Amino acid sequence: MPDDPPLIAIVDDERGQRQLLDNALRRAGFRTVLCKDAEEGFAAAGRCDLLLLDVRMPGMSGLEVLKKVKEDHPTLPVILLTAFIDVRDAVSAMRTGALDYLEKPVDLDELVAAVDDALGCTGRPIADQEALELPSNVAVANPDMVQVFKQAARAAATDATILILGESGTGKQIVAEFVQEQSRRADKPFVTVNCGAIPEHLIESELFGHEKGAFTGADAQRIGRFEEADGGTLFLDEVGELPLSLQPAFLQVLETGTLRRVGGSRDIRTDIRIISATNRDLEEEVKKGAFREDLYYRLSVFPLSVPPLRARPEDILPLADLLLKSRHKRLSPAAERMVMLYDWPGNVRELRNALERASILSEGPLILPQDLPSNIQHPGPTREAAGGVLVGNMQEIQRQAILEALEKTGGNKTKAAKLLGIGRRTFIYKLRDYGM
Repeated sequence: MPDDPPLIAIVDDERGQRQLLDNALRRAGFRTVLCKDAEEGFAAAGRCDLLLLDVRMPGMSGLEVLKKVKEDHPTLPVILLTAFIDVRDAVSAMRTGALDYLEKPVDLDELVAAVDDALGCTGRPIADQEALELPSNVAVANPDMVQVFKQAARAAATDATILILGESGTGKQIVAEFVQEQSRRADKPFVTVNCGAIPEHLIESELFGHEKGAFTGADAQRIGRFEEADGGTLFLDEVGELPLSLQPAFLQVLETGTLRRVGGSRDIRTDIRIISATNRDLEEEVKKGAFREDLYYRLSVFPLSVPPLRARPEDILPLADLLLKSRHKRLSPAAERMVMLYDWPGNVRELRNALERASILSEGPLILPQDLPSNIQHPGPTREAAGGVLVGNMQEIQRQAILEALEKTGGNKTKAAKLLGIGRRTFIYKLRDYGM
């Protein structure tokens, strides 16, 4: 039918990635066809309006597929998806006929914008306008943090692996739990493993389980965390601490959906969703050889970056109100000002601990300045929000932080956004909002 929305063929060997891209494009109003390999991609090329093509696939690579598709369908728009290490192939791809070249992990908004541009759909109404419903244990006012939860809700509709990035104490586990609650696995197990808290010699047995007699002390069969999470979600906190020696076995589970207990002789099939979190820069760990590159890409199909509390001051008082609600306490105006002036290097975790202490010390329902920890009562003359100073109203605070971040990075927007703990796209929006 001539009025049908454009049909996009998604060619990617990873099921979670296909689901994620499919969900984003359908919500944007497109039709899709999913292809798991080059052969299915060739078959779809003759009937689709645009080909979305992964570069790294077993067998024939995306670049080889691109060359053959362009021989048969020279006018078909093709957008390549690839990891940053493949950027050196960009010139070759463009010469072969690729229209655009997006890096993985893919920013879904950027993807939709690229497809719009390729098909001349600018100005097309966006289909995804549902209101965001947050659980009762979440208080969010900052636009960047609202966007994190919106993106998490989009990812929850798929089985894509999610990597949550952010400083310690920012609330990465809250985001992971939100994904679980919004997903089809909501009534299934949500199993948490802190990879940094388990001794290296025990973590393999902890994750995969073991058979009786597998090693000294293995007096009985033990089910591992992967099997415990079957049907549900496995949340791997501090995944950057995962020993390098265990990463190949971990990668195999992600790729095949099967595991083998320590000392076992048979493969066990599992159906789980993996959500990981880390405060490390895994790209840097990959470059240093401390983390496998292929495992990083499997974990980061859909990355979410949680900004630090100092970069979202609008959230401080709503969070304080939420944390104090069960104790029937509230901050006095003077205590509110002190809480706002403090830098919160420990993020939400530090805020929670400070308010718990203050609640114990306060004699009535009102928390006074003297009830707060001394470091919050006397924070010093400056506030480190990317080196920023907390003065004036919220908009002025943000504007000042942006200016100082740009100054520190010599005007580099990407580095300035990273310094502030927000995405580059959000940073650009804020520049426009403040007329900068």
